[in-house]
Amino acid sequence: MPPENRPVPPAGQVLDRLEAIQGHLDVRSGGRTRLLPVTKAFPVEVVSSVLAAGFQDVGENYAQELLEKNRQLSPGRVGWHMIGGLQRNKVRRLAGVVKLWQTVDRASLLDEIAKRDSGARILVQVDPLNGEGKAGCPPSEVEELVARGVDSGLDVAGLMTVGAAGDPAATRRAFKVLAELADSLDLAERSMGMTDDMDLAVDMGSTMVRVGRALFGERLPR
Repeated sequence: MPPENRPVPPAGQVLDRLEAIQGHLDVRSGGRTRLLPVTKAFPVEVVSSVLAAGFQDVGENYAQELLEKNRQLSPGRVGWHMIGGLQRNKVRRLAGVVKLWQTVDRASLLDEIAKRDSGARILVQVDPLNGEGKAGCPPSEVEELVARGVDSGLDVAGLMTVGAAGDPAATRRAFKVLAELADSLDLAERSMGMTDDMDLAVDMGSTMVRVGRALFGERLPR
């Protein structure tokens, strides 16, 4: 089902949930961790509700959906975070629209962003558990990729990862590895944690949690 045909949560409900989750994060993290609302698979009206609640940054997983929502809103209103897997051929259209590229996991993608979006702010996506088929570069390659980004003139702000679904112990290990890598490279941003593991992520040092379902409800099949 296209996003424009999906149910729109009431704006008041979105506001209440945004305030409740950010308040919870503030208490648990001592103000260190901020909430990134993720509007994947929901219509542009949901983004408008997020903006009305005082949040500017919004996460999207799909390039086309991000671009379409951006087209429907006033230019510059949203600080878009690209948080989904990204093909190089999508970078040109996203350049100048994306505020933070969160899923930079290989040299070819990094080089394309540097070419198309000079000085862009990025996170290097890491797969701390070296899971087969998982997005993210191995921990052993992070330092080299970070250095390549800096040398290319990009603003390498930190690291990003995804937990192991349904496995809290593996997720804890993954978050620990990411936090230690960020510490060793003196990188401030640690984007880790979603609806099901946000508390664990905060406890392991997350500075940003990416939350959709807890804010907007279950997503219907695409």
